Amino acid sequence: MSETRSVSLTRREFLAAAASAATGIAAAGLSVPSGAKATDVGASHLPRWRGFNLQNKFGYGPNRSFDEREFAWIADWGFNFVRLPLSYKCWTEEGDWLKLRKDQLVEIDQAVEYGRKHGVHVCLNFHRAPGYCIGQPPEPLDLFRDEEALGACAYHWRHFAKRYQGIPNEQLSFNLVNEPPLTKTGNYARVAGRLVEAIREEDADRLIIADGILGRMPVTALKDLGVAQSTRGYDPMEVTHYNASWVTGADRFPRPEAWPIERNGKTVWDKEALRRRCIAPWRELEASGVGIHVGECGAHNQTPHVVVLAWLHDFLELWQEAQWGWALWNLSGSFGILDSGRADVTYEDFQGCQLDRAMLDLLQAH
Repeated sequence: MSETRSVSLTRREFLAAAASAATGIAAAGLSVPSGAKATDVGASHLPRWRGFNLQNKFGYGPNRSFDEREFAWIADWGFNFVRLPLSYKCWTEEGDWLKLRKDQLVEIDQAVEYGRKHGVHVCLNFHRAPGYCIGQPPEPLDLFRDEEALGACAYHWRHFAKRYQGIPNEQLSFNLVNEPPLTKTGNYARVAGRLVEAIREEDADRLIIADGILGRMPVTALKDLGVAQSTRGYDPMEVTHYNASWVTGADRFPRPEAWPIERNGKTVWDKEALRRRCIAPWRELEASGVGIHVGECGAHNQTPHVVVLAWLHDFLELWQEAQWGWALWNLSGSFGILDSGRADVTYEDFQGCQLDRAMLDLLQAH
């Protein structure tokens, strides 16, 4: 890793510097095609982007640069999308969320360029935003209540908007905040509105995607913001998060032995239940002119593989029918197709990794 360099700016100083200094995509070494505009893909109808989340800058753990080989593999397999769930901790100095680390921002620039090179759309998501993360540990301030946190989050999105201004929406989108908490929809709309405003001050045409509340609940109050929305493929939790150490109570879920799920002689989860509970509410939002994408999906490696494949097959068919794109939570990891650590899979050697060929084939078919 290169030597750490820092930029410490107030919000006012940042805006002034952005107007006069080469802090955008030219300085980052990214080229914009002649005549390109970020208006060819819109929030009212998204392409059917299919792919994976890449977690290199996901949280408090490893903070790794992105691997171009993964973009090439994704493209070679026929997919066209990556979502980068990012933690602002990765590009700020500890204790000062307005001090930006250039060495880390350059690594995100590299990921954007890898996507453009290999024809893979890159969606940047604040998984840990100033003031909010659905995971642990909690943030010291609350994005949805504290002005300081909201101002900091807007500051970061403004910087990203300036940095990547002019890259077409076919290649790049912004996903505001991962899985916002249960809050009044008007409050969520207020927060999202501030972030959208900050982005559009620098890049008026940038494609913006907002997660539903908890990733699962569509939010009609966001419609006037002109943003697409993102849902999840994580139901039922007893299939997707069985025995997941980070989910309270997951060790008490009944072990899923088959799909569909039956209890006391009655089917409680099957393809039609997925359609009714997870698809229909979002189709209503889509009918009002809001594009839909499934930003995360998949199942942890403690669920039997045969159950995962049967469940995933049904969800994939439903998304294909709806013409929605999707992104598996991992490429590599316990939800993924590489190095997933499942005890009941015969893996195939692939470029130094262990490939779940059956899951890859299923994804490619949909």
